Amino acid sequence: MFQPLQAGYVRGVSEAEESDQRRLARNVNELMQELRVAQASVQILFGFLLSIAFTEKYVSIGSHIRITHLVTVLCAAVAVAFLTAPAAWHRVLFRQGRREDVVSRGNTFALVGLAFLALAMTGTVLLLAEIVLGGWPALVVGGLAFAIFTGLWFVLPFASSQRAQDGEES
Repeated sequence: MFQPLQAGYVRGVSEAEESDQRRLARNVNELMQELRVAQASVQILFGFLLSIAFTEKYVSIGSHIRITHLVTVLCAAVAVAFLTAPAAWHRVLFRQGRREDVVSRGNTFALVGLAFLALAMTGTVLLLAEIVLGGWPALVVGGLAFAIFTGLWFVLPFASSQRAQDGEES
């Protein structure tokens, strides 16, 4: 019967019983799987953002919208770089037995990449809101998008982690 994996368990092996090599292999696999989800999102977004500059209306929009667009494209490009870096690190380092470096740095790269993806998504929402609504309503919509991404992707997980750590110390 299928049983979902629980935190700290791999196929019935407790975290305490799991060897260091097996744990590192599992961590690398989990990291790469998580990055596949984010990479697809940012690559689609990046392609969409690049195509905007080649439309007829692009030349007639205001300079502040073009600057917002450029900053958003750059955020998406940086997100692509950081979200694909762990795969490149794994390819270069895996035969050297340096999975720990891949996991440690890969985690940092993933968090930075997600931060830039959140900025790119916020910028995309802001661009659309600027064209549809303009002025301060567009800024409100952009601010709400930023709050949603940072809240769901960073604030809530870090707060949950902190609560769990506080509970363990009690």
